[in-house]
Amino acid sequence: MHTRIREVRKAKGLTLAEVAARCSPPTTAQTIGRLETGTRTVSVGWLNRIAAALGVEPSELVSLPDRPDVPVAAVLGTGGAESPRRAMMLAAPLVQPNLMGMIVEVAQGDYRAGDEIWLSRLPPEQYGEALNKDVLAPLTEGRFAFGRLISAEADRLLILPPVPGVQPIAVSSPRWIAAVNILVRRL
Repeated sequence: MHTRIREVRKAKGLTLAEVAARCSPPTTAQTIGRLETGTRTVSVGWLNRIAAALGVEPSELVSLPDRPDVPVAAVLGTGGAESPRRAMMLAAPLVQPNLMGMIVEVAQGDYRAGDEIWLSRLPPEQYGEALNKDVLAPLTEGRFAFGRLISAEADRLLILPPVPGVQPIAVSSPRWIAAVNILVRRL
């Protein structure tokens, strides 16, 4: 099995030691390095631990035959766009059952007209994981609250819309919320 641990770790800007420290229980940088290079076998348990440490789904750490990888043509750094030092690949977004989409028609905050926003639906027991992230929450009559989740109490959420000067929206006991996961911006 070919893993993408190194690619994901580097894309997140983390060192081997930082990933090792984030694992639960913590491990060593050498172990993470061996798992990345394939000198140590990657079990499902290790995939789950490393995925949690990187904040991704375990499936994002392996190359799957039904999900094409896209070659990286350039890396944008402090010196501008340059060829990668070694061959790198990006995985196309993996469609999951809990994904939903939103289209931006009018620019608001950091979002531009034409943006496509992919969101991951969360059950009530996971609302706290979305604090300080942009979320979508159902209201009534086909309306939604969208913005930064600034408070998640047992029966009430506070969502700050992306428009400056607008007051937070209180949402009482929503059935679900969805956290922004991927932003697709057409150029």
